[in-house]
Amino acid sequence: MQVSAQVSYKSREEIPEKYKWNFTDIYENWEDWEADFKAIEADMQKIVSYKGTLGKSASNLLKLMHTQESLMKKAYKVYQFVSFQSTVDTRNMELQAKLQQVGLLFAGFGPVTAWISPEMIAIPETTMKEWIATNKDLKVYEFELLDMYRLQKHVLNEELGKLVSYFSQVSGNPGSVFEALSTTDIEFQEVELSDGSKVTVTPGVYAQITSSNARTQEDRKKVNEALYDVYFRNKNTYAAIYNGIVQSEWANARARNYESCLDASLEGNNIPKDVYVNLIKTVKENTAPVQKYYQLRKKVLGLEKYYGFDGSISLVDFDKKYPYDDAVKIVTESVLPLGKEYQGKLKTATASGWLDVYENPGKRSGAFSAGVYGVHPYMLLNYDETLEYVFTLAHELGHTMHTTLANETQPFTTSNYTIFVAEVASTFNERLLLDYMMNTTKDPNERIALLTQSIEGIIGTFFAQTMFADYEYQVHTMVEKGMPINAEILTDTWGTIANQYYGDVTEKTQYSNYPWTRIPHFYNSPYYVYQYATCFASSAKLYKDVTEGSETEKQEALKRYITLLQSGGNDFPMEQLKKAGVDLSKPEAMLAVINQLDKLVDELAIEIEKLKK
Repeated sequence: MQVSAQVSYKSREEIPEKYKWNFTDIYENWEDWEADFKAIEADMQKIVSYKGTLGKSASNLLKLMHTQESLMKKAYKVYQFVSFQSTVDTRNMELQAKLQQVGLLFAGFGPVTAWISPEMIAIPETTMKEWIATNKDLKVYEFELLDMYRLQKHVLNEELGKLVSYFSQVSGNPGSVFEALSTTDIEFQEVELSDGSKVTVTPGVYAQITSSNARTQEDRKKVNEALYDVYFRNKNTYAAIYNGIVQSEWANARARNYESCLDASLEGNNIPKDVYVNLIKTVKENTAPVQKYYQLRKKVLGLEKYYGFDGSISLVDFDKKYPYDDAVKIVTESVLPLGKEYQGKLKTATASGWLDVYENPGKRSGAFSAGVYGVHPYMLLNYDETLEYVFTLAHELGHTMHTTLANETQPFTTSNYTIFVAEVASTFNERLLLDYMMNTTKDPNERIALLTQSIEGIIGTFFAQTMFADYEYQVHTMVEKGMPINAEILTDTWGTIANQYYGDVTEKTQYSNYPWTRIPHFYNSPYYVYQYATCFASSAKLYKDVTEGSETEKQEALKRYITLLQSGGNDFPMEQLKKAGVDLSKPEAMLAVINQLDKLVDELAIEIEKLKK
């Protein structure tokens, strides 16, 4: 086994530069940032000058669109330059102050632009189509401009639009409180493990210990209690934060004449409500493969009692570490089926200051990829050398490549792909990685670990995210019905749903029903998580098309897939997926993933029996 590079740093300064973000790609210095900040204020005043002129000519409308685009391009850079730096240094109060400064600037957009949508809507649709047909520069904005007529009944008049905009900064506060409570002000606990060592149980340390076969169940129990006790002690605060977020969602939905928060979330991208409801129904009725897998784990591990914190250890004696540089090589090789051009762009991404790799004190936990149009995506990791994080690397690089291809191909107005297709590229890359590693390993233990990783990927991305979506739907529905929300109700709701999805295979602890306190998507991106499941089903179908059939069929499927990534947000996501070969209005895509999981669990059981012999 190769010697691991250091992955635990006492300070950010210790981390080599090649493993950290290069912020100068956005701005060379704070003076350049300040210049764009002031330019945004000037753009806002310029936008106001167009009031009352939009319906007079296509030229006036085009001037507004160009000014808005100029403003938004700068806004992305101004925000992300501060946000990214704050992400890796959440304790820096100067950066926090600048984030608030940016937030106040953005909050000012609403009142001064509230007139735009009503004035645009007043232009007859036939006139708008004529202008677009006869003005090539305006045609760039065709999808955006024509879609507003579909949403006409939800457009507020200027007076109401301005009133609602005044509350935008306030409605975002609960999410900021969650971030402060969970990252900046959090104090993780120290525990003593069975070997006498003492550790502070951060999310990263927790993942390392619960995934290590060298650790005992008692060690896993200790770190589980230490981590969740931090959140458990603040359960009432988390409940108040979440209630504030959902109440804000409901207020905004009603203000814009939506019947529910879900309708408000889906209609913008023209997603049928049945896609969401049927996803939950189909998955909830087909949880047997998940419970079969946990029964198998309990048997193989020889545990008298099986807990949730036993879910990350390998079923075999496999605790291999994957140094980051090795993981990059593996992931790079795995994407070759997508072509050398795709692979080349991925190599650039991993070697050019686009990735922030290791955990450091004050750095936000988790992983993400976020783009800056005209610059490049920035990708956050807290890499810990586990097999799981090799897959996380592949996953986030899928997002990064999606953003890169969209930004290279689309104009700014249609570059931003919707959340509904966002997880297709990431889960597609995970499947490529699984195939590559299964085909290159000669270690039977690693094969079992990889099958386990694949199964866990389906459970975590498809089943668990559907369960989270179920939870969000139930809580939002309670608020919409005027029912009370508190820590006890949220905990009971979580427990009831968890029992439906996972049965009684897993033993309960004092903290079993409190994961709702620490799932960032609930607080930062309501009604986001269901799309992990729909995207997983989509990527599974697209992967099959790209890797099976005749050479001609595979090449045509690959072309459709790359076109999907390049298309950004130039059409409704359901239509984009249909063009690529996926129809999510039918249950077959969901059932195919469920059947795939069932087969993988059976295959895993067979591999384990072979190893015993």
